[in-house]
Amino acid sequence: MNKKKLIDYSIFVPSLLIIIAISIPFALYEKESLELLNAIFDYIVEVFSWGYLWYGIILVVAGLYLSFSKYGQVVLGDPNEKPRFSLFEYASILIAMGVGSTIMRTGMLQWTSVANDPPAGVDPGSAEALLWGNSYSMFLWGFQVFAIFVMAAPAMAYILHVKKRPLMRISEACRDIFGDKFTDGIGGKFLDILFLISILAGAAVTLGLGAPIITHNLSSLLNMEVTFTMTIIVTIVWVFLFSLSAYLGIEKGIKRLSTWNMWLAGLFSVFILIAGPGVFILNYFSDSLNFLLSNYLNFSLNTESVYEGSASHVQSNTVFWFAYSATWAMLHSVFAAKISRGRTIKEMILTYLLAPTLISWIATGVLGGLGVNRYLEGDLGILEFVENEERMAAIPEILNTLPLGSMAIVIFMIVALIFLTTTLDSTTYTVAAYTSTRDMSKFEPPKTLRIIIAAVITGLALVLMRIGGLAPLEVISGLMGLPIIALQFLLIYAAIRMINKDQAWKHNIRKF
Repeated sequence: MNKKKLIDYSIFVPSLLIIIAISIPFALYEKESLELLNAIFDYIVEVFSWGYLWYGIILVVAGLYLSFSKYGQVVLGDPNEKPRFSLFEYASILIAMGVGSTIMRTGMLQWTSVANDPPAGVDPGSAEALLWGNSYSMFLWGFQVFAIFVMAAPAMAYILHVKKRPLMRISEACRDIFGDKFTDGIGGKFLDILFLISILAGAAVTLGLGAPIITHNLSSLLNMEVTFTMTIIVTIVWVFLFSLSAYLGIEKGIKRLSTWNMWLAGLFSVFILIAGPGVFILNYFSDSLNFLLSNYLNFSLNTESVYEGSASHVQSNTVFWFAYSATWAMLHSVFAAKISRGRTIKEMILTYLLAPTLISWIATGVLGGLGVNRYLEGDLGILEFVENEERMAAIPEILNTLPLGSMAIVIFMIVALIFLTTTLDSTTYTVAAYTSTRDMSKFEPPKTLRIIIAAVITGLALVLMRIGGLAPLEVISGLMGLPIIALQFLLIYAAIRMINKDQAWKHNIRKF
């Protein structure tokens, strides 16, 4: 077969052209476009704050319902076959995809945003503000965000592994709702293009925002200034790694990197506890977890409606975080669907709700605890670093306070680089699978297509990093969460409808 026929240009090319058409004017008029987009986003936050908060709660409830009802026992594939991956491998891949790159960027310093701008009645920089800070960091990586990531996956996994439909697309999952005419026509193309635009934009932003995690630590290690040349070199190395991993596929690339990095990240955490303020970190983790569980509903549903003035960071950022997470929801769900052959719906949902949450809370406890300790000891002006928008520069400063600080920076860079790699190779693999015309129920996406996708994401990110435009594109990604939310609820309904129609809870369940 001609390789060109393995790519569905009817959805890939329009998506790419739309991204370019959006990016160019935003890059040329970055300041003006950012003001406009932020004004739009702020309006949405003001009007729909309550909606975004309830959206997260409803998806958690829906996830628990699907898991513990008759639908949870449905096997995604042949009931007699074993799962494609062991539980550790499966959880590691989901963690690396769902958490890895961002937790390395935010885990050590997310608390500072709340410490500088705590909820009403709490003094900035106070002991209470520090508890709010780290417990809120844990909340951001809690059940709601992972419910957002996984709840479109049951429908996608069902059409792929049970129905054996060849195309792994949102339009295919909606076929039973809208019919063949819509799915095979303009309506289906629109849904698929919407998915690709949101993912290509989000991936470019991730690549652009991820590079500083490495460059600032590298500049501290080598005593050099961060330059665009250094950024390009780091990006090229990173692109080579995630392109190679995506090229090798899930078993040889993504799975191996994910499982190896889980062990390396665990060893790094133990090193921080032993070489650093281990007792304080463990105590602060316990206090943060206690504060989180005591205030979970407050974090989840508080809109600060009776307080005058602008919203605090906790309130406004929660809405932004859920909106931004919604943009990535379809990517996570499509990827989770692809790797979940042999798992039950219950196993898929609960693994995604529990494993990344647990690891995120531990990572936030260790990294955030180290940062807070250095702040309390007076070693560093961490809050001033953040207020002056030098957030990434604070990370090597904190790590340098440890014994063998240079080694700590090197290990941190390796763990961060691998997590960044696994996030983007999963993205590249998923987009390639989505745009391929090859039967995804039987085959892997073409290797050539994986490299093309990696090149497109890289090119877009580098251009925007050079001429400006990443910040507006990040806000665009947040705005695109609105239509994605509608698609999520549609796909939850589609999953229930298909399972009911097939009575899969009777026939497609494990016999052993």
